[in-house]
Amino acid sequence: MPDSRTPPEVDRVAASRRAVAARRARAALKKDVAMRVITPQALLRRALDDPSSPAGAMRVTEFLTCIPAIGEGKRDRILAELEIAPVKKLGGLGARQRVALTAYLDSRIPERTPRGNRSKLLVLAGPTAVGKGTVAAHIKAHHPEILLSISATTRPPRPAEVDGEHYFFVDDAEFDRMIAAGELLEHATVHNRFRYGTPRRPIDAALAEGRTVLLEIDLQGARQVRAAEPSATLVFLLPPSWDELVERLVGRGTEGDEERARRLRTAKVELASQNEFDYRVVNDDVARAAAEVAALAR
Repeated sequence: MPDSRTPPEVDRVAASRRAVAARRARAALKKDVAMRVITPQALLRRALDDPSSPAGAMRVTEFLTCIPAIGEGKRDRILAELEIAPVKKLGGLGARQRVALTAYLDSRIPERTPRGNRSKLLVLAGPTAVGKGTVAAHIKAHHPEILLSISATTRPPRPAEVDGEHYFFVDDAEFDRMIAAGELLEHATVHNRFRYGTPRRPIDAALAEGRTVLLEIDLQGARQVRAAEPSATLVFLLPPSWDELVERLVGRGTEGDEERARRLRTAKVELASQNEFDYRVVNDDVARAAAEVAALAR
């Protein structure tokens, strides 16, 4: 006679699969924090909002060591200082422990708060393959009140790209002339290969008319715009996860293995700069992300 206390084989298999899926979900979240796709504060908020979620099931020891610059020794000192037991899960923290851990994160790893007195010049930047161009194109198609700035570039056009619509394609001599004449608001060499720049005149004219202008540029360019126009609104576009960013870059199929590896290394550096921006928008859905960016102009 079967032992009624022993769960059926199918239940054990299902439970094993759920356990594996949960571990993978927690591992993905830890990677996202380590790669700075999400902030530690954002992960903690997820855990506290839903203690049964993968974030809520994460042990506080795992959470702290996935944060850049926190090793095991520092982790143990933090837990002792905050009086949190190492066996605690994020979703099971008590009220005092939640406040203490949140305060620690905010004091050591502050999140960016939007600056005041911002202009209608929107700057959209983010890591490679995050979908900046796709989001900007959606804004152009669905928000005609916003002018999408057209950049000049020395790289050759990709299939289906049109000069004057997607980019102004110029050679190095013309790009040098534009720099010397002060015609570019910003310019940079991207991925150590081609140069990109933003013509200043159309932007000045649109802003003078009271329109909102959107610049879709790289991190170097965003920093130059911030220096030249401190009132610009800086928006950082994030992928839903690090794994999704890798998948998008591989699936795009426009770069070889060596180029993809180099771009992923660059992406890690770019993600670390997100606190320089006023807002962060996650590109988990193009239409939703575009609407969120467009709303910032209002």
